[in-house]
Amino acid sequence: MNIPDPFSLSYHNARLLQESLKSNDLLAGKLVHARIIKSGLHFSVILLNNLMNFYSRTGCFSDAQLLFDEMPVKTIFTWNTLLSAYSRQAKMSEATEIFRKIPNRDSVSWSTIIMGYNQLGRFESALKVFDKMIKERVIPTQYTITSVLASCAAIKALDIGREVHSFVVKFGLSGYVSVVNSLLNMYAKSGDPMMTRVIFDRMEYRNTSSWNVMISLHMQHGRVDLARGQFERMSERDIVTWNSMIAGYNQHGHDFDALCTFSNMLRDSLLLPDKFTFINALSACANLEMLKLGKQIHARIASTNFDTYGPVGNALISMYAKSGGVQIAQKIVEQSGISRLDVIAFTSLLDGYVKLGDLKPARQIFDSLKDRDVVAWTAMIVGYLQNGLNTDAVELFRLMVRDGPKPNNFTLAAMLSVSSSLTSLNHGKEIHASAIRTGQASLVSVNNALITMYARVGSINCARKVFNQIHWFRDVVSWTSMIMALAQHGLGEEALEHFEKLLAAGIKPDHITYVGVLSACTHVGLVEQGRRYYNMMKDFHKIEPTLSHYALMVDLLGRAGLTQEAYDFIEKMPIEPDAVTWGSLLSSCKVYKNVELGKVAAERLLLIDPDNSGAYSALANLYSVCGKWDDAAKIRKLMKDGGVKKEQGISWVQIKNKFHVFGAEDGLHPQKDEIYKMMAKIWEDIKKMGFVPDTESVLHDLEEEVKEQMLRHHSEKLAIAFALISTPENTTLRIMKNLRVCNDCHSAIKFISKLSGKEIIVRDATRFHHFKDGFCSCRDYW
Repeated sequence: MNIPDPFSLSYHNARLLQESLKSNDLLAGKLVHARIIKSGLHFSVILLNNLMNFYSRTGCFSDAQLLFDEMPVKTIFTWNTLLSAYSRQAKMSEATEIFRKIPNRDSVSWSTIIMGYNQLGRFESALKVFDKMIKERVIPTQYTITSVLASCAAIKALDIGREVHSFVVKFGLSGYVSVVNSLLNMYAKSGDPMMTRVIFDRMEYRNTSSWNVMISLHMQHGRVDLARGQFERMSERDIVTWNSMIAGYNQHGHDFDALCTFSNMLRDSLLLPDKFTFINALSACANLEMLKLGKQIHARIASTNFDTYGPVGNALISMYAKSGGVQIAQKIVEQSGISRLDVIAFTSLLDGYVKLGDLKPARQIFDSLKDRDVVAWTAMIVGYLQNGLNTDAVELFRLMVRDGPKPNNFTLAAMLSVSSSLTSLNHGKEIHASAIRTGQASLVSVNNALITMYARVGSINCARKVFNQIHWFRDVVSWTSMIMALAQHGLGEEALEHFEKLLAAGIKPDHITYVGVLSACTHVGLVEQGRRYYNMMKDFHKIEPTLSHYALMVDLLGRAGLTQEAYDFIEKMPIEPDAVTWGSLLSSCKVYKNVELGKVAAERLLLIDPDNSGAYSALANLYSVCGKWDDAAKIRKLMKDGGVKKEQGISWVQIKNKFHVFGAEDGLHPQKDEIYKMMAKIWEDIKKMGFVPDTESVLHDLEEEVKEQMLRHHSEKLAIAFALISTPENTTLRIMKNLRVCNDCHSAIKFISKLSGKEIIVRDATRFHHFKDGFCSCRDYW
């Protein structure tokens, strides 16, 4: 009988171990191990190394370690096999200990430990190991270099990457395509597109990975056409190629192209979509709100038994939430579990509920999220803000400050908007203090929001102070915010001075800046300057006027009494006028008693907005001002028959963090007796000072005494009376009103400011009035 020689037996057993490893058959491998022992080959270093490799790669680390400990002779391959086993399993403390014990470490040893750190995302540690490797004069291989370049790319370590490039040249590794591709990737991700292009152009051989790097680079810098050109030149494409194109299109707003590319991939390629393909295709559907196509993609995902947990599930939730399928999105959340919901999916779901006006389910999901980062908190706050639930937004913000993550600039900007909506100076100052504590007060975006907030709550001096503090960091938004603030407060000349300084600083104004400029001209009656700036916007800065600009020009001309010119301006507009434009003309016609033109403006306004109560009221008031009581009565009857309700005038004031709201002839306030008593005293006192009630502003055919009583009990007067009995001396009173302040109230408040010695700031529907010592900041032009 022929007995096989030991070499043949060793070769045969080694081959059996490799086959067992390929099939991941642990039992077969152990049977081979038993045969080796039975054959007396258990002292063969080659076979023992193969056995160690088998055990480590099949997850039997204890068997691999036991085998290693019992081996009488250990080669560098033996050490590296054990090192690789621990490194692959991210057990870097054990791997590092083995690495220290290796007697003569070779390039494989060093490369293994570098790859282990890379796998854990400890890229700085990987680079430190490489530095020691070079100092110990161990020559790196192409595998070492590709790992090190991957570390550089991950942390954008361009300078270190350039040093590694010099080693590639020094050690003659530039002939390996994998190395050159790694160089391409490193330069592309580390911010050197020029060098990326040079290396790509010099490559003698390019594989699919080479082209993929260039496509990603072009997409990263928004060069969509160049990426498409590279894509079309490729003879072979892999899934990374297709994903790079789809993701790039999606990220740069070319969502339709993204979906076309996805469709072409399914039609022309044998490749199967992976999770990245589905995520980006669903994102494109979400952006385009293509619910039907999104459902088709969902069906394909389900038919291929693709895992819909994690990122793909979140992409589905986002798609349904953004495309009008919030209920389906909610079902997916319930099936996959809230714990798997990411911030993007949550914000999309929240946005869907905001559109439906139902934030209760969104809050339930928010409360159930385990890891609520600053984005999730901010999204929930913004959701409340967009739905007008300002008090809920404030409560959630306070909870965030107490128990949540540190607010960022977006959170603070949202909360400053809440303060503006609530017209609460105290709350705004609270947010400002929070910005200072969290180190956000130095950010230009936060300061811009602070300027707007202070302006909207009536503190123009605080807005100026914030603006002056960012002298060296102002952007166009900073200047625009301040110009708008000054315009709102009737400081038109100062607003225009700021605009001229903006131009002198070389900053280009945008269309919003010009809204502020034209508004400033409107509030102080600077007609010629308004015309000049309007022409400058069109002719010099090449900004196409929007409806806002047109409406402001009509308002500018109308307030100055140029109602016919305002009407002619509307007729020449290249776009259809909106309700605001016709409303501005109607208001001017009422002031200047132009009945015929006012009637035209009202008719055109009601064609656009048939339920606009302001149009009916303004036309009825116009008839009343002109003594046409019958016509006024007809309009009011028409309004009543049509079920159009007049918007009621209300005023409110904040005292000790509580808002007190008043209507005309208000009898609901718990201190109504004191308020009416105070108002009666004020009325008599200011009449003695020379105040004459404007009974003509009561547009009803009533007795003078009745008219005067009605005037005395207007909502803003009651709010002021309450504020006077509720605040100490030297307190500035801040009154807010939902409609334009009437002539009588405006005149009366001037006298009250002189009588009380207090500054009274009133914000009406269009602007701020600062009353002090018997004068108003608007100089009676409003």
